[in-house]
Amino acid sequence: MASTEHQQTLPQAGPSAARSRLRTFRFPVLLVAMFAVMTVIAGINQLVSPVPVLALPVGVGLAVAAIVAYRRLSRAVELRSDVPELDKADRRPRLRRGTLLGLGLFTGLMALIAVFGGWQAVSWGSIGGALGAAGMMASVAVAEELLFRGVLFRIMEERLGTVISLVVSMLVFGATHLVNANATLWGVLSIALTGGVMLAAAYVATRSLWLPIGLHFAWNFTHTGIFGVSLSGSDSPVEGLLNVTLSGPSALTGGVFGPEASLLALVVCLVPTIALLRRAKRTGQIKSRTRSS
Repeated sequence: MASTEHQQTLPQAGPSAARSRLRTFRFPVLLVAMFAVMTVIAGINQLVSPVPVLALPVGVGLAVAAIVAYRRLSRAVELRSDVPELDKADRRPRLRRGTLLGLGLFTGLMALIAVFGGWQAVSWGSIGGALGAAGMMASVAVAEELLFRGVLFRIMEERLGTVISLVVSMLVFGATHLVNANATLWGVLSIALTGGVMLAAAYVATRSLWLPIGLHFAWNFTHTGIFGVSLSGSDSPVEGLLNVTLSGPSALTGGVFGPEASLLALVVCLVPTIALLRRAKRTGQIKSRTRSS
């Protein structure tokens, strides 16, 4: 009987040990897996982008698929019973707030550029182009937030604390834009300081990915889908509700990288970033670095 009982417990020990080892390497496993998801999404978006009627549903479908993949990977690799950063109860209100904030911020940026004479020409674009951009930007925003805030920042913060993790994730987020066709050193640094810090602050303040997802989506969609301006130095053709041509010094318009490299973008993003970080500090969401014993 003793031998039989021993044999019966062996199969249970194997999978448990394997899962424990998998959790030990959760950071590289999740990082590679979500980077692969982001790469696949980028490839599919490139294929469907010329056909707006496909770009919208495909983009939304890819966004949903990325969230499902993140949830399942989090449970399988990290052995978590739930994924609080994607709590369904928070989804609608925080997506709505993030979307309104992103829309307002980028519209404000473009208005400031116009006030200082940065608009050379403006013409009507197309509704179809705007709808296609909405689908693409939904999948891009979701994939990047799951990778950079959901995996990179969240797991690093557990050991390194909020401040160090914010700096590291900011630099990595900016560096990924170096591959864009018209990337400049200042443009990459600017997007790291604006998007990288602001989006991380949105996560820290709420401990939810829904607010940064909504903010990221609306910023990108307003950029391309409404104003029709190239995004983050990309040379991909852009068609939105409007086609705005910018002209003037790079400090004003962002030059070939686009408005995100404008000095005005730093000013526009500074206010919500400070407000979010102050809220995080007030509610005790700023974590200290873990000291190893």
